Amino acid sequence: MNSHQQAALIIVGHGSTTNPDSSAPTHLHADSIRRRGLFREVACCFWKEEPNMREVYEMVDSEVIYIVPNFISEGYFCQQVIPRELRLDGPTTQRDGKTIHYCDPVGIHPNMTRLLIQRADEVAPHVPRDQTSLVIVGHGTSLNENSTKAIQDQVALIRGGHYGFAEVIDTYMEEAPFVKDWATLTTAPNVVVVPFFIADGLHSFQDIPVLLGMREDVGAALSESGVFHQNPHQLQGRQIYYSGAIGTEPLMADVILDQVHDFDAKHQVQNKKGMPNDEVKSSLAYWLNSGLDEIGEIVITTNPDGTYSLCHIADRGKADLQIHHEAHDALFIARNDASGTFRPLHSAPTLNRGWRLDLTDLDELRLALDFFYPAAIGMARALEQEKLTAVPLRDLLGRQTGMYRFVNTISDDQAHALIGKTCANTKCLRRILWPLTATQPMAGAAAAKTQPNHAPNAMPLLCIEACTHVVSAARKVARENHEANAAKSAV
Repeated sequence: MNSHQQAALIIVGHGSTTNPDSSAPTHLHADSIRRRGLFREVACCFWKEEPNMREVYEMVDSEVIYIVPNFISEGYFCQQVIPRELRLDGPTTQRDGKTIHYCDPVGIHPNMTRLLIQRADEVAPHVPRDQTSLVIVGHGTSLNENSTKAIQDQVALIRGGHYGFAEVIDTYMEEAPFVKDWATLTTAPNVVVVPFFIADGLHSFQDIPVLLGMREDVGAALSESGVFHQNPHQLQGRQIYYSGAIGTEPLMADVILDQVHDFDAKHQVQNKKGMPNDEVKSSLAYWLNSGLDEIGEIVITTNPDGTYSLCHIADRGKADLQIHHEAHDALFIARNDASGTFRPLHSAPTLNRGWRLDLTDLDELRLALDFFYPAAIGMARALEQEKLTAVPLRDLLGRQTGMYRFVNTISDDQAHALIGKTCANTKCLRRILWPLTATQPMAGAAAAKTQPNHAPNAMPLLCIEACTHVVSAARKVARENHEANAAKSAV
């Protein structure tokens, strides 16, 4: 078995701009692996949250990088989106002196079977398996046949493994066999339902319970009603035991590691010895010694004993603050604003106040800052070394697919106005480094965002590529253009 103590692990999740539960399991699994010390660096990135896939490389120094998609199936995201966004050209990519290994998604690993069995036993303890139907629920889609293959493979493995269940079936929300037909698809008096999703969200909290008949309609209170803790549910003369999403199982961290080890075996990867590269950490230490003690809305205090304390700039010098001691606490401090609203954009000027984070060393400090402002330290260092490459807006919009494939049809004036509004300092503290095109700079309201905007004693917050909020805003403008043109054509 290879040692990975000189390598980095990047776990890729979907994320959400509205639901913090979407990224929570990915962060928790990363923290579990990080605490084991198996990799030199462990980071996360997301499609719909920060850090995004183009920034995450600035968060790791290691010459060898393993990428594991925390996705259920080998569908659209794993086959198209992730390779495109992470600039991968196969199982192994050589770029900029780095060796990048792209592993299979967690959901297709055979060891998922063990997690499903364990989850079924946990949700229905002491219920005889031979009197229990196990129902595994997926989303289902006609867009990619691989979206159901992972579940079908698990059903086959459990059936073939003779685990003693009365029956094991796969069902889906949007294609047959439908989960809403569970009563006719199963025969046992006890039915255990396990959502085959990475995270709990609208599907597991609301949609599936409604389809099962636990609720008559979708209501906002369902996610607050403890739907996973009211087992069993009496429905149609049967007892239903409903589980949380399989991706929330703590042992998923082991499946992530299994995919790394399986990649090494499949591709005959040999240990690559090298000197640890601590350039990002060294730059951070240099900046602190040079008097740079702020970043975004955070002030960093270097204590006489070599430890560090962080707090909101507006709380500098205050004593009545809630004290935290773990770098991982930064993730939760930064999650919501003062009103409790989720902050999907970490560089929004809405960081909560009233806390202080005490950290023991520079490693902990760097990790905490990456939770507060993902990739900020790495990007600042790369800019200083003239190694940071920004992606023009037109290039980003031009590579979008699916429902975003028309976003590049917006005009230049619309693009400039959109950036000026969406990226205003009242919404985001980052400085934009990307132009409209490789030869055309930003203009109008957008031009102001390309100028340095941080204090002399602050480390900069930089943006090397437009975020998902910009893409969504461009889609709205493109759709309005289309509707307006259609209305004109109809006259």
